[in-house]
Amino acid sequence: MATGRTHRPATRSRGIPEATVARLPLYLRALTALSERSVPTVSSEELAAAAGVNSAKLRKDFSYLGSYGTRGVGYDVEYLVYQISRELGLTQDWPVVIVGIGNLGAALANYGGFASRGFRVAALIDADPAMAGKPVAGIPVQHSDDLEKIVEDNGVSIGVIATPAGAAQPVCDRLVAAGVTSILNFAPTVLSVPDGVDVRKVDLSIELQILAFHEQRKAGEEAAAAASDGAAPVVAGRGGSADKGPDGDVPAVMPA
Repeated sequence: MATGRTHRPATRSRGIPEATVARLPLYLRALTALSERSVPTVSSEELAAAAGVNSAKLRKDFSYLGSYGTRGVGYDVEYLVYQISRELGLTQDWPVVIVGIGNLGAALANYGGFASRGFRVAALIDADPAMAGKPVAGIPVQHSDDLEKIVEDNGVSIGVIATPAGAAQPVCDRLVAAGVTSILNFAPTVLSVPDGVDVRKVDLSIELQILAFHEQRKAGEEAAAAASDGAAPVVAGRGGSADKGPDGDVPAVMPA
């Protein structure tokens, strides 16, 4: 079976924009749902709505794949699933190591969607000696002293970091030195990597803060609308009351 180290996706060599690459998994998820319902074809409008993009952008994205659909018929669902999976490199086996088996790392190890999407959790690694040998999701945890050997023995090119922030960069450095060229970082820190190494950062706290911004903006719009209708403006805070600053005014910016 092919491994991640010997075969790499051809997206960059084919000149597919990074923004398009980032949307391909959205299309694949929507198409997989259609395939599971035995839907044979789908229009660009229907697929775009399911993926959360506009149809013009979808058609442009698919043009990079050389797929233009059939007028009056749409796109063949099964063919698009194969085409996008191939472009993303999901038609082969990608062994993955997860480093840091705390609550988050254990949850990732137990996630059942990896195997169906072309990823195999090859090893779980943790620095705590007490964790060594303990099974998580049926996989025994191995000590971080053996990280380099584990990466080499399993042909790993994708590493997942779920350690505390202070340990993330040293772990990243060791993964890169061992030959890992793609890293998914869940640690709340920015990693420094050399050219040729790709890092994707997942920060749940940042996503929540962005949602908080939108909620605050919606509350402000509602208050403005109420004021324009002659009602007294209300700024919502905890318990439905206004959050006031030291001078009795609502703070303009939430403190960090």
